Parts: sequence; structure tokens; C-alpha cells
Amino acid sequence: MTTALITGSTAGIGAAFARRLAADGHDLVLVARDTGRLREQATELHDRHGIEVEVLTADLSEDKGIETVADRLGDRKNPVDLLVNNAGFGNKGRYLDVPMADELRMLKVHCEAVLRLTSAATEAMRERGRGGVVNVASVAAFVPRGTYGASKAWVVQFTQGAAKDLADSGVRLMALCPGFVRTEFHQRAGMGTDNIPGWMWLDADKLVASALSDLARGKSLSIPDPRYKALMGLVKVTPRGLMGGISSRTGRKYGPR
Repeated sequence: MTTALITGSTAGIGAAFARRLAADGHDLVLVARDTGRLREQATELHDRHGIEVEVLTADLSEDKGIETVADRLGDRKNPVDLLVNNAGFGNKGRYLDVPMADELRMLKVHCEAVLRLTSAATEAMRERGRGGVVNVASVAAFVPRGTYGASKAWVVQFTQGAAKDLADSGVRLMALCPGFVRTEFHQRAGMGTDNIPGWMWLDADKLVASALSDLARGKSLSIPDPRYKALMGLVKVTPRGLMGGISSRTGRKYGPR
């Protein structure tokens, strides 16, 4: 039996990872801020799949929360074999419309927490010669628009760089870059989604299945859908300055409001 730790496990992509990994027979450590939802999720997964489930209540926008999860990842007696850094959120509003405190809180969760938790996990995994980390980013990482995309670009660059550094260690790292996924993400941020075309939406369970397949193949970057792979291919060949104008106009037309 192996153990997977998932941050932001009670909803969206994190919940889809929990369902899939539990169905595959992995024990779980579930991390989120809401103790009640964590316990409900743990009971359901245990009863349905017969796995062992721990719950950790932690707010990753605070040092104490990060330290709590890092300590669990560093526990050599109860090792974690797969870390899924999924916790994250978006701020409603353009640059300078969002309070600085909210921007810094997002960077704490998306960047500092990812760095510290990945480091705690991979240090222990390298000692054992095996393990995996999935850092959930976004296709927003590849277009010049907003601080959310900038934070996710950091996740991609960090993950792929660390993957190269640990290439011979038996530890795999992968950045997962989905597009729009039907989750609670936009609702929590107070963003409307009626203006987003139906073809742009992804199913969380299918996304997770594709991501785990990419991780097993040793990929350091996963864009888990042909539609978004095609879009990102266009992004690569579009001049940066032109892409900035396109992403700004597209964001105003199709982005969450």
C-alpha cells in the first residue's frame, strides 16, 4: 500500500484526485481548511474503498499550516509516496483592483507553500529512492495575463527545474496545467462563468486520469486535453507582444467576471 497526500482535497481537482487514488487502493492524507468537510470526505472514501485516511486541517496561507503539512511529509515512519499540491484560489479583479494582502496570500499558497511542501516531500522520497509530486498549475501560466497566471508560471518553472535536478533520484515531479474545470473554484472567487464557451470546460475526473497517466510516463508537464494542447501550441508560436494583447481581450470576453 502507498500513501498519497492531497492539499485542497475537499473540492474540485483535489477531490477528483482523492476519489481516483482511493479507488486505486492508495491510503490518503487529506488536507484542507474545513475540518467538517475533511471528516465527511474521509469517512466516505474509507467506507467505499476500505483504505486508511488521515485528515489534516491546515490553512496554507499561514506558516503554521504549511509547517503542519511539511512535518507530515517529512515523517519517515509513515512515508508519503505521492504529493498532490492542489490547494489554490483566484482573486476577482484586475491588477491594482485586488488588495495587496489578497495578492500576497495567493502567492503564499501558490508559491511558498508549493516550494516548502515539495521540498519536504522530495527530501524524504529521495532517501527512499522513489516517489512522486504533482503540482497543480494552469494553462494561465503560459499567457501574460494577471498575477494568478504569474504565480502558476512560477509553479511550472519550479517543477520542471526540480524534475531535472532529481532526474536520477527515482523521484518524479510534474506540473499539471488544466484549463477551465467544473469545480467550486470560480464560485469561491465570486467569478461568473456564464460567458465561458462550453467546449472550454473539462471534467475533473477525466483530467486526473490523464494526469496520473502522464506522471507514470515520466512527464514533467501535463496539459491533459487535446483542445488545450492545441491552444498552447498556438501560444508557443505567437509573438509575446501580440499574445499579451490577445490574452487581455480574450480574458475580458471569456474570462471569469
